[in-house]
Amino acid sequence: MKLLVDSGSTKADWIAIDDAGKVLFTTQTLGLNPEVLTKEELISRLDDKFDILYNKSNVSHLFFYGAGCGTDRMKDFLTGVFKAYFSSAAVTVHEDTYAAVYATTPKNEKAIVCILGTGSNCSYFDGRILHQKVQSLGYIAMDDCSGNRFGRHLLRGYYFNKMPAELAREFETTYNVEPDPVKQNLYKEPNPNAYLATFAEFLIKHKDTEFCQQFIREEMEAFVELYIKQFSNYKEVPVHFIGSIAFYLKDELKNILDKHGITMGNVLRRPIDGLIEYHILNR
Repeated sequence: MKLLVDSGSTKADWIAIDDAGKVLFTTQTLGLNPEVLTKEELISRLDDKFDILYNKSNVSHLFFYGAGCGTDRMKDFLTGVFKAYFSSAAVTVHEDTYAAVYATTPKNEKAIVCILGTGSNCSYFDGRILHQKVQSLGYIAMDDCSGNRFGRHLLRGYYFNKMPAELAREFETTYNVEPDPVKQNLYKEPNPNAYLATFAEFLIKHKDTEFCQQFIREEMEAFVELYIKQFSNYKEVPVHFIGSIAFYLKDELKNILDKHGITMGNVLRRPIDGLIEYHILNR
């Protein structure tokens, strides 16, 4: 049994397949970002799902693609956790960008591949090797145009009384925005980046308002300038996207890309289905 896992900070999609590619089961856990979770928290999230707990000794290969796995230290840490948990499995850990590449890019096609979900990332795939010029510093310092970045804008807009009154009334009935629970989630609970990203749904719902449009334009422009344009051939290759922010703001994203002469490629909400095909072809 092979386990394919695509994990963001918010959630992780799991698919178990046999050697012929037949799906044995699918499930979903909370996100498994090693940058923000302890070993104990990671194991607790695995144990919480019966299919994973019940089948852990039957897993021969685990292919994990995850947010927070961009450094060797985090890859080694997570590999150790998985090898101990799935005791019979060969474990391979990649950063989540590889899942995006394999899901969106046909074999040997050159492309820039971006992630716009809870967090954000951008890499160049030359058809064989993934190139990344900027090392991500995570949600506090980077993650432009991500769900957590939009959540931060909305919270600040609400608390600084810049959010239009009608939107503010809906915002405070949709979410618990009392100071104590907000600060508890930001500074005491695990996955503060995922917590911030929960507010992005509100931005998407009200994306046609000028209040939300200003954040969408600013963040998308920043992502183009700081992430996509770091690669000199950004006008010569398609730019693919993975993630809920790119998927639900596809029209707004295309407008910004067109303005900069950039060709939009595939836009997928989740890469997991594409990973099945990739691993069948490369088994």
